[in-house]
Amino acid sequence: MQLLSVQNLCKNYDKFRLKDVSFSLDAGYIMGFIGPNGAGKTTTLKAMMGLVKKDGGRVFVMGRDFDEHEMDLKQHIGFSLGGVDYYAKIPLRRITSVVRRFYASWDDEAYRRYIRRFELDEDKRPTELSGGMRVKYALALALSHHARLLLLDEPTSGLDPVARDNLLELFQELIEDGERSILFSTHITSDLEKCADYITYIENGRIVESRARDELLAAYRLVKGTPEQYGAVSPRLISAKKHAFGFTGLMRTEDVRPEDGLAAEAPALEDIMIYHARKENGNEESAV
Repeated sequence: MQLLSVQNLCKNYDKFRLKDVSFSLDAGYIMGFIGPNGAGKTTTLKAMMGLVKKDGGRVFVMGRDFDEHEMDLKQHIGFSLGGVDYYAKIPLRRITSVVRRFYASWDDEAYRRYIRRFELDEDKRPTELSGGMRVKYALALALSHHARLLLLDEPTSGLDPVARDNLLELFQELIEDGERSILFSTHITSDLEKCADYITYIENGRIVESRARDELLAAYRLVKGTPEQYGAVSPRLISAKKHAFGFTGLMRTEDVRPEDGLAAEAPALEDIMIYHARKENGNEESAV
């Protein structure tokens, strides 16, 4: 079952535009949402949830139009922008007592379980928590009403490596029954290599890639060559970094030719993002 479908989403600002953003996510999968700072990740999530007014496009959740069924569909969505910035000086216990009233399926037992798992002190205020602990509290709220779709903005931000790994394990646990899906944005691409089934890459307000993680990684190669080889292959490079001994660049797998004599290897997600951003910015860096 398709839990989420975003179709031609648009949002216009004076100096930035979301341009026909489209992607979809089936039940039982995790999608990573990546892109450079300012690419449109948070704006997309906010427009999907009606927190900013979109200028075009449609969003479907569980097959239903979000605009037409917003109040009902929000009962099935867990949404977090990465922390708790509201009620900053009120104890967590009191914040929870307010939030729980909005969800008919609120589960106190599940909430208590996440509070223990995340080692949260409900007598503390958000201002007394670290950034990572605020993220954990926001997640506890999002996970405590049996949401089928989780939309999370930078959920691993501010967490130490052990806490991040634990959270990624939790994400995988949550989708095991095939009923839930998770879409989360992040700058930590190594997290996605551990848990994401699909990757959607946004750049300058438009979707560059949206496909299975392994398919995306297989579609590119990180190539290395000499200064003499650069001229012949440069039209086929996404972008490259030039140095005294030659160059390193990103190329689509279909464009790699044995006769070029380049050293080629599988890229990391971070490589794909960096070299695409370099192309967008028109940068060709020389390093000596």
